[in-house]
Amino acid sequence: MKWLSGVPVCEEILNGIKEGLSGPLKRAPCLVFLLVGDHGPSKSYVSMKAKACERVGIISRVITLDQEVSYIVLKDLITDLNNDETVDGIIIQMPLPKGLEKLPLMIDPSKDVDGFTPKNMGKLVLEDFTGFIPCTPQGIFYLLRYYNLSCDNKHVVIMGRSHIVGKPLVNLLSSRINGANATVTCVHSGTKDVKSITKMADILIVAIGQAELIDASYVKKGACVIDVGINRIDGKIVGDCKADSLQQTVSYLSPVPGGVGPMTIACLLLNTYLSYKEKFKTIGSSKLVFEDHLLLRN
Repeated sequence: MKWLSGVPVCEEILNGIKEGLSGPLKRAPCLVFLLVGDHGPSKSYVSMKAKACERVGIISRVITLDQEVSYIVLKDLITDLNNDETVDGIIIQMPLPKGLEKLPLMIDPSKDVDGFTPKNMGKLVLEDFTGFIPCTPQGIFYLLRYYNLSCDNKHVVIMGRSHIVGKPLVNLLSSRINGANATVTCVHSGTKDVKSITKMADILIVAIGQAELIDASYVKKGACVIDVGINRIDGKIVGDCKADSLQQTVSYLSPVPGGVGPMTIACLLLNTYLSYKEKFKTIGSSKLVFEDHLLLRN
């Protein structure tokens, strides 16, 4: 079995962004994080993303808001950031308090580097790759390409139908771009006899948020398994898959941590870089690892 580490792929993407920003610039790119409340994991995620920004030359601004912030206050703040020409990307860190869940949809699509607004989601459905693709699905695609694991003519089964991973991944991996073109099945809480479907998968992608649920009984021999889960058990981070159980059955497995996680951060910064690049088309081209294949921005 081969581990599909996201670390070398992440490094290649981040180095490409840093190279692309190494020349004389009118200003540095800017990514703004909106953090509501005192949610420990959210603060940790934002800190990791901010450190990655600093490394490549992207300015990060973290705006921390009280848990009781009103809908109107947050809406007005998003409007101000949408109109701020020095801001290239806006992230509202999830989860949000009840009643505020729809606010991320108000982000200007040209600054929606998470790729969750209706315009960017719609572009993905239409195979129009001039929009922003959600970071985790994009990262999974890059991870597979890096290890020469094409989805073409493969049966890909995705466990989970969230708008963050499952649904955009269905559209991305079934699209006609090089490295995709898969037959995709999505299973979820309403699916009967899940194992009979997952055991047909050439590539199984697990994004269900249930710690170590998936063992060898869910996969066929020789399959490739991508574990998207991040769960904390007794201070330890584990995935949705029981890695020890899978190692004797599968051919490829992404580790947790160190697999999809680094890819998600790399693609967030890549989307921010591309947002900035759209504003300043004269900046030098970089050697971003797969930019010409997926994003079609050159």
